[in-house]
Amino acid sequence: MRVALLVTCVNDAMFPEVGKATVRLLRRLGVDVAFPEAQTCCGQPMVNTGYLDEAVPVVRAFAAAFAGYDAVVTPSGSCAGSARHQHGLVGRRGAENGSDPGLADDVAALPPTYELTEFLVDVLGVSDLGEHGAYFPHTVTYHPTCHSLRMLGVGDRPRGLLESVRGLRLRELPAAEQCCGFGGTFAVKNAEVSVAMGSDKARHVRATGAEVLVAGDSSCLMHIGGVLSRQRSGVRAVHLAEILASTEADAESA
Repeated sequence: MRVALLVTCVNDAMFPEVGKATVRLLRRLGVDVAFPEAQTCCGQPMVNTGYLDEAVPVVRAFAAAFAGYDAVVTPSGSCAGSARHQHGLVGRRGAENGSDPGLADDVAALPPTYELTEFLVDVLGVSDLGEHGAYFPHTVTYHPTCHSLRMLGVGDRPRGLLESVRGLRLRELPAAEQCCGFGGTFAVKNAEVSVAMGSDKARHVRATGAEVLVAGDSSCLMHIGGVLSRQRSGVRAVHLAEILASTEADAESA
């Protein structure tokens, strides 16, 4: 199976280790992973703020970069949700305004886009990563991000995979399904509400006594982690991919 990594804008610009961890994990599981260098943004920021016309060339670039693979995998429920649920809408917009009449058909012909844990569980059939060397000897708590939870319906896939990691101790996060308050441009347009929501989430994280906060979207971790850092909580924010890719060798070198 030939898979393309959609690394996401946030990871590319700010958290490159997340993309590297995703590649290490998939290759350890025998997956042929490629990184299409022509990839740019998935187009979600434009769509979420109502700029469908501006999103047309962005989705065209996505269609050109990811055509021809068996699947697209991304360490982001947010961007996976955009590809699955927004690109068709943008493709139809290209036909309506005449800017790209063929985009809808090209989007429909693209390989499926999976959030990382969906791909591991549903496509590869992997449920126990401990059998594949995963090791992370820390106490963690898991935040299910909004798009992975509500748009994709990933359910308990991330939790199940975390529980299979050797040495990991998982603690339940109070009010786990509440939004962290980031929401992309929401954090800019509604800064005070965003900070209040992030503070609530950080309070719940600290109540668990966990050393590490884990989530499947770097944007949420950046938001909650920023609050935790300013509170001098000592809690680290670590992406799910980095934990699932971690091994005993990584723990010894840390």
